[in-house]
Amino acid sequence: MSSPAPRVTLDGQVLTVSGEVDADNVMPLRAEGERLIRQASGALVVDLSGLATAHSAVLSMLLCWQRLAGRHQRQLTFRGAGQRLVSLAALSNLDDQIPGFASHG
Repeated sequence: MSSPAPRVTLDGQVLTVSGEVDADNVMPLRAEGERLIRQASGALVVDLSGLATAHSAVLSMLLCWQRLAGRHQRQLTFRGAGQRLVSLAALSNLDDQIPGFASHG
């Protein structure tokens, strides 16, 4: 059984992440997301509804994207995170640092 390959795409102001992300494949996805964030302008929404996994590597990638966006004066807001990813962020005390996660309460 093959798992969906991770992807990140930019459509307008929405950065969409999909597929199964883990420690083995996160770096190319992170790099592509960083490239897209650099080329975008203004605030971006990161849509996580297509993610098939909840992994600490995903949280790390999101925090890296958030730092990069801040350096480029872009705001990132995250939406569509699954309950497992939100719970992992809360367990890691990161839910307040990732806009869109804390509101899941």
